[in-house]
Parts: sequence; structure tokens; C-alpha cells
Amino acid sequence: MKLTRQEYLGWKTKRVTLLGMSGVGKTTLASLLPWDQWFHYSGDYRVGTRYLDEAILDHVKLMAMQHPYLRAQLRSDSIYIRNNITVNNLGPITGFLGKIGNPDLGGLEVAEFKRRQRLFRDAEVGAMRDVDAFIERGLGVYGYPHFVNDAGGSICGLSDAECWDRLSASTLVLYLRADEDMEETLIERARRHPKPMHYEEPFLDRNLEEYLRDNRLESALEVDPDAFVQWIFPRLLSWRRSHYERIAGHFGHTANAGDIATLRDEADFTEFVCAAIDATPA
Repeated sequence: MKLTRQEYLGWKTKRVTLLGMSGVGKTTLASLLPWDQWFHYSGDYRVGTRYLDEAILDHVKLMAMQHPYLRAQLRSDSIYIRNNITVNNLGPITGFLGKIGNPDLGGLEVAEFKRRQRLFRDAEVGAMRDVDAFIERGLGVYGYPHFVNDAGGSICGLSDAECWDRLSASTLVLYLRADEDMEETLIERARRHPKPMHYEEPFLDRNLEEYLRDNRLESALEVDPDAFVQWIFPRLLSWRRSHYERIAGHFGHTANAGDIATLRDEADFTEFVCAAIDATPA
């Protein structure tokens, strides 16, 4: 939803969805809000603990079953495996997503990679559809008057019907835009620490084909998984930027992510949101 400054300030049950690339400061911004007044909802946490929990555990168990000792312990129920996903530790999710490429270098072949990508996408849709229920639970069960949705970085790939019509009806959507310097920082981070990402399938197919052609590779099984992530990340950033901007233009407001570092508390957060509202074209 789009609000005026006065409408936001007078909103007795404030509900905000934070949107932007991983690393721009969504979680940092949400952490400024008092935990006794704001229900903090993490889309990625919900994805991992509700929708991908069994898939992640099955993946880990499959790997453990390849080791004779662990196989014997699991089959005799002498040990068990569980996830330990937290808002600040989403490693099991990224580990499940994996990277496309040569299995000898830790990569996944195309069909398996896409299977996991589709599971993640379905999970992300589910997590965003759960927002309304958690708004009600946050207020009705736990007594939190306000709600902040820390959405995953890949949410911009979801369609309006899957996500944005619903989210914009119940929350103020705030896009945290990275400036050129921050984008360069994100790109450099991806170069140093290439991590698994979610890609919309048409985007992946188009860029994988180009990567194979430019590097004269016969198939994705020859791809260095880290090198591919490093190569595709700037393209993914540009692709997502255009989608974020469309979403913010239709459904919400835009703020400069670089300003987050100067904020200290809820009052600063409120002014940050109001400044974005003021800057939205009428």
C-alpha cells in the first residue's frame, strides 16, 4: 500500500515489508525496531523452517548415508539429524540450493539444480502468503501492535498474483535501493565468497547458455560452480534491480539503503520511512 506521511504516522498497527538484495541492510534495519512492539517476520526463516525443512534434512541424510558408519547409526536410530536455522544462520537453505556445475567441484547437474530452485520458489510463495496469518498472530496471540516483514532477496521474481497484490494490501512495501558503490560492494562480496542463489528459470537458462557458449563448454557439467556464480551475479543484480523498481513503483516506496548505517532507533526508522513516502511521486 502507498500512504502519506500523516497516514503512516497515524497508523496504529504499522506493517512494513522490507525489500532489496541480500546484503543491503534489511535485517539491520529491522533490528532497530523494539522486539516488544514489533513482530519480526523473516521470509527466509519461514522458507527454511516450514517449507523446506524436510527437503533440507533429506539432502543431509542422503549425504550421511554415503558414509558406512553414519549410515549404520541412522538406520538403527542411534543418531538423528535436525536443522538449526536461525534468522542469522540460513546456511542450511543455501547449502540445499547449491550451485550449478561440475559435481567433482561440488556442483549440481542441471536437472537437480532446477528441482531445488523450484522447491525454493514454491516455498517463497508460501512464506509470503503466510504474512497475513502472522500479522494476525502477532497482534492477536502475542500482542505485538506492529509487524515487519524481512523479505528474501529473490522475492522480486514472484508475480503480482503470487505475492504483490496480497502483500501490498496488508503492508507498506519499502524497497531499499543500493547505490552504485553499494552494488560494487555486493559484487565484490560475491567474487570473494560466491554463494548459492535463486534464479528465475528463464533468466538462468538464458545466461547459462551464454556462459557455455562464451567459454566453449559442451555442458553445465564442465562449469566451475564458483566461477559461474561470480560471473552471473552482476547480471542477477541488474535483473533484480529492474524488478524491484517496478514493484516499488506500483506497490510501494523507495529508500536509499546507504542511509541505514546512520539510523539508530525506531524514531530514526520512522523518519526513514516517512522520507521515502515524501519522495514518492504523487
